Amino acid sequence: MVKITLNQNIIDVAPGTMILEAARQNGIDIPTLCFLEGKPPLGACRVCLVEIEGGKNLAAACSTPAQEGMIIHTNSKRVRDARKMVVEMLLSEHEGDCQYCDRSEDCELKKLAHDLGIREPHYEGERPRRLIDDSSPALIRDSGKCIKCRRCVTVCNEVQRVGALFPQNRGYDTVIGPAFALGLEDVPCVQCGQCAAVCPVGAIMERSHEDAVWAALEDPSKHVVVQTAPAIRAALGECFDFPAGTLVTGKMVTALRQMGFDAVFDTNFTADLTIMEEGTELLLRLKKVLVDKQPAALPQFSSCSPGWIKFTEHFYPEFLPNLSSCKSPQQMFGALAKTFYAQKKGIDPANIVVVSVMPCTAKKFEASRPEMNSSGFKDVDYVLTTRELGRMIQSAGIQFEELQEGTMDSPLGLSSGAADIFANSGGVMEAAIRTAYEIVTGRELPLENLHIQPLAGLNGIKEAALTLEKVLPEWSFLEGVELKVAVAHSLSNAAALLDRIKAGQAQYHFVEVMTCPGGCIGGGGQPRFTTDEKRRARIQAIYKEDEGKELRKSHENPDIKKLYEEFLNEGPCGHKSHKLLHTHYTDRSQQKDTE
Repeated sequence: MVKITLNQNIIDVAPGTMILEAARQNGIDIPTLCFLEGKPPLGACRVCLVEIEGGKNLAAACSTPAQEGMIIHTNSKRVRDARKMVVEMLLSEHEGDCQYCDRSEDCELKKLAHDLGIREPHYEGERPRRLIDDSSPALIRDSGKCIKCRRCVTVCNEVQRVGALFPQNRGYDTVIGPAFALGLEDVPCVQCGQCAAVCPVGAIMERSHEDAVWAALEDPSKHVVVQTAPAIRAALGECFDFPAGTLVTGKMVTALRQMGFDAVFDTNFTADLTIMEEGTELLLRLKKVLVDKQPAALPQFSSCSPGWIKFTEHFYPEFLPNLSSCKSPQQMFGALAKTFYAQKKGIDPANIVVVSVMPCTAKKFEASRPEMNSSGFKDVDYVLTTRELGRMIQSAGIQFEELQEGTMDSPLGLSSGAADIFANSGGVMEAAIRTAYEIVTGRELPLENLHIQPLAGLNGIKEAALTLEKVLPEWSFLEGVELKVAVAHSLSNAAALLDRIKAGQAQYHFVEVMTCPGGCIGGGGQPRFTTDEKRRARIQAIYKEDEGKELRKSHENPDIKKLYEEFLNEGPCGHKSHKLLHTHYTDRSQQKDTE
């Protein structure tokens, strides 16, 4: 340990600890606009300056390690004046239309300026040329609001290993964006929205569907239904100052009804359906290899996360056959809403509008994919992020904290706890194993509380193995098979795992990949700012939701059983379910090579 003096307090910190981290560990807030938790410091914004006695210049707290005997001041007049000048210079180049900006009440630059006592502009002059990039179906970039903090560059390159964003040009002419001033739609961007999630201002935002949804709700000729993803219930409360990880499922349902939706459903229903389809697909691939002695694409990869799908299409097209052909739960729901639900309610599917509430901006891209129309109509019409729904509830004047608990509608509202944990990294895999093990052996998974601990938590790559013993006669070919599975979250971890598989260094039967850190609970459309502390709180809330349900396995969902009996007419992966619930993927590697 090294001993330092921080604002007259003598403290001990581990060698190599940056001053910013040391201050936070001791309850002292040092502002920053470029720092990202867990990533090497950039020292780009210069807002975290501190004064070290004996030092000639002020030091960036995020990139200066604490050293024995340092005497550090985080709030001296010299520090305050320097921070104020830095922020005033940032404001001088910032298109500050705060009264119209979606980030107005959630802008780190605005809050910092207020906290520093900046009340009027001190520096005026030329501003950089403003560029609006609205080429993407999921994201909109506004270079006029960009403060060049490079957070988006860090998350795109280091967390996601996509590299769609990078500083272009130099000095005053620097622009953060794709090369050659191209739009996000013209480069291998996976639309994950992690750039928007970490942006301190409004330079990158989700493409809003709020106005379109309000218009649909006000159209008497439309029957508007909404589905809510499992991650929403553990994060939406943060939009209304509830602590991270507060479950607000019932209040959310009531709010959606008050907004005017004709039916409120749960994406968890089709998460259960996904387990039935995807699990059966895996068992069929294993049978093809072990019984028919024919090649099959193994490992099978999960297909719930659209950012991961697009990442594979761009960067690892050789693995496209390994992807499960199942649509995501969002798209399965849309297909069923405009077929099964329309038929059951006697409604013309042309008049049904399907709205999704998702933690993910890539879901907007996924809904726009041309192949997502197996119902004969666009499966999902509009996608709202958690943040958008929060804004809509507020604009409707609904007092969220005062709402009574509501319940989902039938028949697409009943779900198991296994569907809830889709929100967490490792959740899809755990849900699949709960069902697959019981189907193959006739016994419940022999684990305490049904949780597979090696698959939980925030480790980037997680592995588990389970030997199948005493299987039922129809599954005798699986007797003694050691089922090997892996889980990765964030695309840099996914890429590392894929590279290991390509090199023959790892072998699995089934692999789950989630695009965003922590899984959907850390999605690009969730309330800002998502730290690991918030991810853990949301994860625990989702496990609590699962454990509180009597129904905890997808194959036991009675409404799923009825769906197969009454509408799909066959078991999982039958002819009708394959037409409605499965899809295909596109090799986009040529786009990468061209750019």
